[in-house]
Amino acid sequence: MKLGFIGTGVMGAAMAGHLLAGGHELFVYNRTKSKTDALVANGAKWAETPAKVAEQADVIFSMVGYPTDVEEIYFGETGVFSTLTAGKTVVDMTTSTPTLAAKIAVTAKKLGATGLDAPVSGGDVGAKNAALTIMVGGDKAAYDKLLPLFKLMGTSIHLFGEAGKGQHTKMANQIMIAGTMTGMVEMMTYAKAANLPMEDVLKTLSGGGADNWSMENYAPRILAGDYTPGFFAKHFLKDLRIALDEADKMGLDLPATKEAKHLYEVMVDDKKLGNDGTQGLIKLYQEK
Repeated sequence: MKLGFIGTGVMGAAMAGHLLAGGHELFVYNRTKSKTDALVANGAKWAETPAKVAEQADVIFSMVGYPTDVEEIYFGETGVFSTLTAGKTVVDMTTSTPTLAAKIAVTAKKLGATGLDAPVSGGDVGAKNAALTIMVGGDKAAYDKLLPLFKLMGTSIHLFGEAGKGQHTKMANQIMIAGTMTGMVEMMTYAKAANLPMEDVLKTLSGGGADNWSMENYAPRILAGDYTPGFFAKHFLKDLRIALDEADKMGLDLPATKEAKHLYEVMVDDKKLGNDGTQGLIKLYQEK
């Protein structure tokens, strides 16, 4: 199958690589061309614009940073919709807004094409290991057709309903992660202050009710002084802002998520640590 992939950053490059390894013809685009070099060296074909990807591929995946980036690659002058034709499918895997996901699906339908939103969870580790959780919104027939492709990138894949429902599910995911991330860094801060052997603490907690994905994957990085991004803090802050905006629209008050957003605002906006991984939140406590 002729596939396209737009956005080959920390996670996108690995995801695109799995599609290529699956034996598919792959056309790639990234704003920084050098980030596609490894894929091209393995057989992918470089495309100059998102429009060029859409011209050549039957299914176009995208994985970029912000909703504004999604708007640009789909609706911009050289965007996907400038060349997309009937019968093709676009799949935005960026964590974006439900409203934008619905807009993409409606626009695709007007062109005789199909649009799915399919945000993911699992970070760089999940992307590299093809073990992502993929949350899909949109047409069921299109989902069923693309399921073999999703299985090349993930292990837990579910359709949640109409366009935008994948993004809503990802917001639920991020709300949960907000709690586990703040819990993890405060647990480690407390254990250090109490002079506990941290590795023994982590081993003990991982065997009980406190076990969670964030602790298993990010606590070892913190102990090693590794703050490289499995998921950028600046992107997580973006997600929390979207989640709280959607909560407001539904008349919900989520005080714990608001506090997590505040902490990441201090990290990203005040401390200028947005290019750290989400585990860099512990730096706020190390300064105290």
